[in-house]
Amino acid sequence: MSTVLDMVKEQLPSEPQLSFSRSDIERRIAFPAGRFTSPGPLLAPLMGVIISVAFYGAITLAPESQATTMFTRSPVIPAVIVFLTAWSLMILLIKGRKLSLQRKALGLAVLPTEDPGFILTPNSAEHVLKNLYASVDDPQNFFLTRRIHNALANLRNVGRIGDVAEVLRTQGETDEGQIDSSYTVLRGFIWAIPVLGFIGTVLGLSVAMGSFGGVLNNAGEMEQLRGALQTVVGGLSTAFETTLQGLVAALCIHLFMTMTRRREEQFLDNCKDYCQKHIVGKLRLTELEDMGTTE
Repeated sequence: MSTVLDMVKEQLPSEPQLSFSRSDIERRIAFPAGRFTSPGPLLAPLMGVIISVAFYGAITLAPESQATTMFTRSPVIPAVIVFLTAWSLMILLIKGRKLSLQRKALGLAVLPTEDPGFILTPNSAEHVLKNLYASVDDPQNFFLTRRIHNALANLRNVGRIGDVAEVLRTQGETDEGQIDSSYTVLRGFIWAIPVLGFIGTVLGLSVAMGSFGGVLNNAGEMEQLRGALQTVVGGLSTAFETTLQGLVAALCIHLFMTMTRRREEQFLDNCKDYCQKHIVGKLRLTELEDMGTTE
């Protein structure tokens, strides 16, 4: 089978219909690219830094208001929350672009679907593999084409249609694990952002309580006490702003992540249906099955 694949690759056109190296959003700007729909290690955090700097630049130019002072009154923790939020959103946006590229593989004419009488056998699989390598630059870079390639490359080594279905099922489980692992960083950020908000609140409360103790020790007349208490109460309200920022940011990221995850799951379902209809449904291994039965 390897000899056949080598001969097929030699006969391929120079420009495939679908190219991961030319179409992937990270590869196009010369950044390290993650596999399939996983973002690479550099583009998302770099864009997070740029967005955070732009956000604080816009705040400094905007008129002072309650919304702007929430991020500038105690700048350290809100700045970290803004950065992690921007990083998370960039991860999801990059995943969305990568998923759109992966979905294009569903439209490739790898099998002669226009011929209702087409039968997939070990011999006709060589023609399908030729079409596959002519359609994509590397089948291992796409979820769907990797399933098709692995199934057809092992077609001579299996004796039953159920064996091919098992290969596709195992590959599908591997793809599900690949997608699940691509959300590890996001899940960590969704946990860390509210915790940062709580830390900011605790720090603010400790400062406010310390100021309150100083007011009680140094206050003389009631008017002085009233003015000092207003400052303390204002500090308490400021302390809870970081919790609000963290909770709102985590909620937005989680909703966006849920929608993106749902789209990826639907895509994997489409890949499964495609393989069931065009690979398993077209297989004819009667001779091999008869040999297995005879043995």
